[in-house]
Amino acid sequence: MGPHVGPLITAGRRSILWGDELKRSLGLRRVTGAALAVALGSAGLVAVGAPAASAATPSDEAAKLPIASFGAMVVDDAHERVYVTDGRKSSSGPSEVLVYNFAGQRVGSLATDWPASGMALSADGATLHVSQSNRILTFDTATQTRTGAAFAPYDVTCGREVAVAGGKTWFTETPYSGSSYCDRPDNMALLYGVQGTSSVSTGWNSQGRLRLEAGPGAPDRLVMGQAGAGPTADAFLTTFDASGDTLVRGPSRRFADAEGKGAMDLKDIGQSADGKRIAVADAAYGTRLLDAADLTDAPTAYQPLPEGSKASAVAFSGDGKYVARGAAATGSTADLLIQPADPKDGTTPLEFAFEGDLDGTRVVPQGLGWAKDGSRLFAVTSDGGSGHWLHVIKPPAAQYDSRFTGTLTTTPTKPVVGEPVGIRGKLELDGPAPAEPVKVAAVRKDADGTQEVAAAKVAADGSFTVLDVPDRVGEATYTLRFLGDVTHRPAEDVTLTVDVAKASTGIELTAPAEATRAGGVSITGKLTGQGRALPSGISLKVTRTDRFGTTGELTSASVAADGTFSVKDLPSKRGRTLYTVSYAGDALHEGSSATATVKITA
Repeated sequence: MGPHVGPLITAGRRSILWGDELKRSLGLRRVTGAALAVALGSAGLVAVGAPAASAATPSDEAAKLPIASFGAMVVDDAHERVYVTDGRKSSSGPSEVLVYNFAGQRVGSLATDWPASGMALSADGATLHVSQSNRILTFDTATQTRTGAAFAPYDVTCGREVAVAGGKTWFTETPYSGSSYCDRPDNMALLYGVQGTSSVSTGWNSQGRLRLEAGPGAPDRLVMGQAGAGPTADAFLTTFDASGDTLVRGPSRRFADAEGKGAMDLKDIGQSADGKRIAVADAAYGTRLLDAADLTDAPTAYQPLPEGSKASAVAFSGDGKYVARGAAATGSTADLLIQPADPKDGTTPLEFAFEGDLDGTRVVPQGLGWAKDGSRLFAVTSDGGSGHWLHVIKPPAAQYDSRFTGTLTTTPTKPVVGEPVGIRGKLELDGPAPAEPVKVAAVRKDADGTQEVAAAKVAADGSFTVLDVPDRVGEATYTLRFLGDVTHRPAEDVTLTVDVAKASTGIELTAPAEATRAGGVSITGKLTGQGRALPSGISLKVTRTDRFGTTGELTSASVAADGTFSVKDLPSKRGRTLYTVSYAGDALHEGSSATATVKITA
C-alpha cells in the first residue's frame, strides 16, 4: 500500500478519498464464486493446493477517482502504471491523464491541452498514445514526458477510441454536431490512421459510435465494432489486417436473426492472449465468445451472466489463463466475474458485487484491464452517476460455501406495529472461521416500499437476531442476506413474511364500591397503549347500564396527554349500576374497554 495513506474524509454516508488515499473495501461488497483452480497471488498464479505461505493475501483496494466521467484505462506492465482518462464531453481547455501505480495509489499525471478520451499503448510498451479533441499525443512511458503530436479532425464532444495494430496508430472520429448527436443512430463515425504528425482517413466509416480493440495475441489485427447505433441498426463487428500500408478488411458479422432479434448492443471487445478468440461484452446478450478466424460462435460459450446483469466490459489476462467479465447490475447481483479463459473449464467463477458508497455499483464499459501475469485485475466502477473508483483486485485463493439453515422465527410470535420484533435464524459457514464476526443484512418490504434493516452480527454458533420496528400494519416480507466475506461466498437469500398487527391498548378504571344518587359517581382511569404513541385528543365512549338492563350513553371522557381521564355521573336509579368505558382504536392501535360496577344507594 505504500508508506503513506492520507486521511479518510467522511461526508454523510460516503467516504471521499483524495489523491492516492485508499479505502480497503473488502467488507463493503459481496465477494462470491467457487474457488478457482488457482489463486491469483502477487507473484503470479498459485495453485490452491500449494502451501498456504505461497498464496498472497486476498485483497481489493479501491481508489476514488477525481473524475465525473470515464474515458479509457490502459495498463502499463513494464512500469507498473495504470493510466485513466475522464473522457469529458462538451468541455475544452487543459486536462490530464491520471497515473496510478499497481497498488492503486496516484503517482502523477500527464498534461493534455484539451480533454483526453481514448488511449493505447505501443506493442513494446514504450509509448502511450492519447487522443484529445484536436490531436493524438504521444508520451514516453519511462520518462512520463510528451514526445509528439499528430493532427486530428476537431472533435470536442464525442471522444475517440484509440488502438495500436500493425505497428500503427488508429483512432475514431465522430464529427462534432452537439453532444446529443454522439449516440444518435444516424450519426457518422470515421476511422483514421496516424502518419507522422498527420492523420489519414482510412475510408472506413459507419453509423453509430465505433469501438476499437487490438491486442498482443494478434498484433496485426484491428477489431472494430459498431456501438450506440440502436437495436434496429443490427450492429456489426469486423476485423482488419493492419500489417500493410492500408487496412484490409477480414471477416465481419451482424448478429440479428431473420426476424430482427438478437442485435448486438456493443460495450467492449477483448482478444484472447493467443489471438484465437474474440469476446464481446454485449448488453443485449451477455458475453459473446467468437472464433477470431471467421467471427462464428465459439464451440463452447461462457455461462450466462447472473440474471439481471448487463454486460459492460471484458478482458483476458495476458498469460492466457483468465477472463474477467464486467456488468451493470443492481443490489447483490454480481457485477464482475473472474474465471478460466477456456469456457470448457467448468470451474465456477469468482463473483464480485459492487454495491456500496465506497465501491460504485457497476463496472463501466471498457473498464477492465489485467496485469500481464494475471496477478492483478484493474476495474473501474461507477455509481451510475459522477462517482468513479479504480479497484485493484487480487482475488482470494479459495472461497467456501455458506447457507442459512433451519427456519426463521420471530419474537414475539405475532409482530406488532411500533414494537421491536426479532427475526431469529442460523447461518452456517464452511471452511475456516472468519477473522471477524460476519453480519446478516436484511430489508423489509411492505405496502410503503422497501426499507433497509440494521445488519445483525452472527454469533460463533451461527445464530443471529435481526431487530426491526415495523411501522405499518399488514403484511411485511423480510429478506435476509449474507453477502459473503473474503473467504466465504454469499448464502442464498431467505425470506419470511409476517402479518404485523395493530398494537394493543388497555383501560384501567378506579371506581367507588358504593355511591349515592345525590352525591353522584366519580370514576378515574388511564388509557395505555403499546407501540407508537397514542394520538392526542382522544375521547372515550362511556355508557351506564342500571339494574333493570337499561343502557344509556353518557358524556364522553377526554383523555389527557398522560392518558388519564375522569367520568362523573348522577344516576337516577338505585341498585347495582355498570359503567363501561371504551376506546375505538386508531390506524395503529386496537380498541379496548373496561367496566366498573357501583352500588347506588338512596
